[in-house]
Amino acid sequence: MTAPSFPLPYVGSRLDGQVALVTGASSGLGRRFARTLAAAGAGVAVAGRRADRLDMVSAEIRKAGGSCVPVLLDVVDAEQIVNAVDKVEAALGTVTILVNNAGIPDAQRAHKMSVQLIDSVIDTNLRGPYILSCEVARRLIAARLPGRIVNISSIGAFRYDGNGAALYSITKAALNRMTEALAVEWARYGINVNGIAPGAFRSEMMDGMIERIGDFTDQLPRKRIGDPAQLDSTLLYLVAPESELVTGTIIKVDDGQGTR
Repeated sequence: MTAPSFPLPYVGSRLDGQVALVTGASSGLGRRFARTLAAAGAGVAVAGRRADRLDMVSAEIRKAGGSCVPVLLDVVDAEQIVNAVDKVEAALGTVTILVNNAGIPDAQRAHKMSVQLIDSVIDTNLRGPYILSCEVARRLIAARLPGRIVNISSIGAFRYDGNGAALYSITKAALNRMTEALAVEWARYGINVNGIAPGAFRSEMMDGMIERIGDFTDQLPRKRIGDPAQLDSTLLYLVAPESELVTGTIIKVDDGQGTR
């Protein structure tokens, strides 16, 4: 059997003709992910709960020459998920790239959490991404199109120091297993499912954590917090054609923070 011929090196990051949906895109890492995908040529739908923020991100992308639509979405609402995908399809076409970025911390000791907060964390960090992934995959399978799903996990999925975010750690670990299981489920359809597990990166969520517990930068191996731009290459790799054999993988981008 003759091996296929690939250019040397077989790399690239152009996403022309692709349609990307990014959740939690109103700020932080999600905002950066949306801008990065748009700059690579994808049509992008930015989803989140804050309409004014989504409009700002959309305006930024369009000003830079990209294609973008804002979509109001609270991932805890299954009906909203279906409606959101409908809106993206009507505006841009079938979603071929999904970035499950929406998530919330719990920031409380496990035994002190209300049932309402427990449900909110699980629904946002796990149930919502699962339902949305299934909705996107269902449409890709029907259209006989390949796709890429990237779940944004956390280094907290691999380690927990007892600092009052046990459920966050649990849901992110579950998100990793969801990534692995769905990768197997949908491999036959050409849908790749992978994850990124960031360490400490500058974001609205991180700012809130520092405000609560103080600056912990000196406790990190390299005494620094990452910039969202340093996740660009990992994201683009996982959604680019060249990573077609990579599925069911969670890539740690943590500056050594999870290896202590």
